[in-house]
Amino acid sequence: MGGITLIWVSTFQIPTLETIESRKISQSTKIYDNTGKILLYDVFQNKKRTVVPFEDISQYVKDATLSIEDKDFYTHNGVKILSIIRALFVDITTLSFTQGGSTVTQQVVKNSILTGDKSLFGGPARKIKELVLALKLENILSKDEILSMYLNEIPYGGNMYGVEEASKSFYGKSASNLTIAESAYLAALTQAPTFYSPYGKNVEKLNERKDLVLDEMLSDKRITKEQFAIAQAEKVIFLPRSNRGIKAPHFVMFIVEYLKSKYGQDVLEQGGLKVTTTLNYELQAKAEEIAKKYAEINTKSFNGTNDAFVAINPKTGGILTMVGSRDYFDKEIDGNFNVTTARRQPGSTFKPFVYAQAFIKGYTPETVLFDTETQFASNCAPENTTSDNGCYSPGNYDNKFRGPMTLRNALAQSINVPAVKTLYLAGVKDSIELATSMGITSLGSANTYGLTLVLGGGEVSLLDMTSAFGVFATEGTRNAYTGILEVTDTKGVVLEKITLNPNQVLDPEVARKISDILTDNIARTPLYGANSNVYFGGRDVAVKTGTTNNYKDAWIIGYTPSVVVGTWAGNNNNTPMAKKVSGLIVAPMWRVFMNEVLKTVPNENFTKPQVENSYDLKPVLRGKWQGGISNITQNPIIDPNVPYESLTETLSGGVHSILYWVNKNDPRGVPPINSGDDPQFTNWEYGVRRWATTNGYQ
Repeated sequence: MGGITLIWVSTFQIPTLETIESRKISQSTKIYDNTGKILLYDVFQNKKRTVVPFEDISQYVKDATLSIEDKDFYTHNGVKILSIIRALFVDITTLSFTQGGSTVTQQVVKNSILTGDKSLFGGPARKIKELVLALKLENILSKDEILSMYLNEIPYGGNMYGVEEASKSFYGKSASNLTIAESAYLAALTQAPTFYSPYGKNVEKLNERKDLVLDEMLSDKRITKEQFAIAQAEKVIFLPRSNRGIKAPHFVMFIVEYLKSKYGQDVLEQGGLKVTTTLNYELQAKAEEIAKKYAEINTKSFNGTNDAFVAINPKTGGILTMVGSRDYFDKEIDGNFNVTTARRQPGSTFKPFVYAQAFIKGYTPETVLFDTETQFASNCAPENTTSDNGCYSPGNYDNKFRGPMTLRNALAQSINVPAVKTLYLAGVKDSIELATSMGITSLGSANTYGLTLVLGGGEVSLLDMTSAFGVFATEGTRNAYTGILEVTDTKGVVLEKITLNPNQVLDPEVARKISDILTDNIARTPLYGANSNVYFGGRDVAVKTGTTNNYKDAWIIGYTPSVVVGTWAGNNNNTPMAKKVSGLIVAPMWRVFMNEVLKTVPNENFTKPQVENSYDLKPVLRGKWQGGISNITQNPIIDPNVPYESLTETLSGGVHSILYWVNKNDPRGVPPINSGDDPQFTNWEYGVRRWATTNGYQ
């Protein structure tokens, strides 16, 4: 029997322990908010684990563990022979192979080196392997190193491994800050983590074993009587167990996809990365609460079951909040679908990009366009006011036409006909190129679009739109959006860190003009009213709303120099909502959240644009629609120091569309020799002349 046993032992495949110090321990990646303290998500494959240095583990938990698990740890050589013999005898006679009695060293060998094979012959073999390897391990590593391995890898229930993970999950603190009572609870769990779980039905048994741990610590003189009394009296609070284990889920999944694409699946799940994000969790929690509340209101009032928020710091590109639906876990609306990154039609929120391109070309906020019924399809008769059979004649949200309007008023009041004319003047291709440079990545080729682009004919994401509006907020500087502040590996080495790479994509003066219009409460009052949800007394907040023609999407994007907030409402399945403008559907929820956001940023004013009041500009570019030829008089002479308004100006030439007075590609240059060469001239002129005749003008 002895010979057979020796032959049997000689067949054991024993790992090379010399490599144990350099072995790789899988650790889960953890994603935090911008403070680095609030854990949003633990990305794990099978085990959640955070390895910490031995010196960063409370002495209390070390003592508590040894008192209940292995009192003689620092004096034995890795095994207790009598315990091994007893365990083997019981295993063989009962065929159960479940006996314990192992030292901490043996448990390290069992949990970290050997497999969990408990088959008929695997059980006894494993016990003997534990004995042999434990003896070897004691010669390779110090006692502190062995105890460190044990505490960093012991299971504490479910997929939770290691004392640091358990401490964070149960108490919300690091293992270095554990109290005696908290340490006793952790030591009590290790014998049977599922049975003794603080969330299970055996809490009384857990309390009894915790008391046993304290008794053993006192008996071993690891704590004093005073400490024992304090620990017994301490009421330990376990944090609520999170059934979902995730905060800010849409944002977290957005970050996970980024990490996966950059570092790979294995590193994401086992590499132990620490990811500090840009997310402001306090704002995120408020945004989620508001989204849920107003989705319920909109469902009843407007048949709009879902909504979304994005907030971005335009000075860094950092995403502060991302709420992709009213509830990530709501299966009824496919709540895990992230609307903020999905492509939807933006309605009139796209207009500022077109107006910005018009300003780049030389048009001004005071440039006059006529809001009249206009047929924009050059192959359709001017008097045709339909949008069928290749014709296109858009209306306004209130089915009214206002006659001459400045670009300022047209944009502030979101009037459609002047917007379509502005796109024609600015150019579809140039407008798309500008929007793309500002961060809207999904528009593609200009050949795909016609003049409907300005009314939201393209498909864009709320994330892109919110980020692009940030260019207006920063006076033309583009900071690409990001969700990452820093990523470090298990050794604290920084793998990536947010670095500002600002790119000036828009002339500052053009950006100032857009912001000045979108904050002009007087100009927008005919649309919103004087004291609407978009008006913030005493604060500069630029705002643009948008509703698609089919009422499937309602948008609002507002910004200050330090923050941009984009909000969307609608249905994930693209069904229409009630026929209401976005000011009614989405503005109330945006306003409630914006009130919270503004508490976190300074009260800043936008820089005012320069006022262009030179008579060198054509009258139509200065807000004068009564004619295009100017005769200026002042007695006795024209004094450059005399204010612009004090001069007397006589206009002549009649009432015409802007194409009569300017070359659309060079509005400040020489007037066109033959206006009729422009393919839109006849149709535009028809509507203007009809308006002039109706209103008594020549």
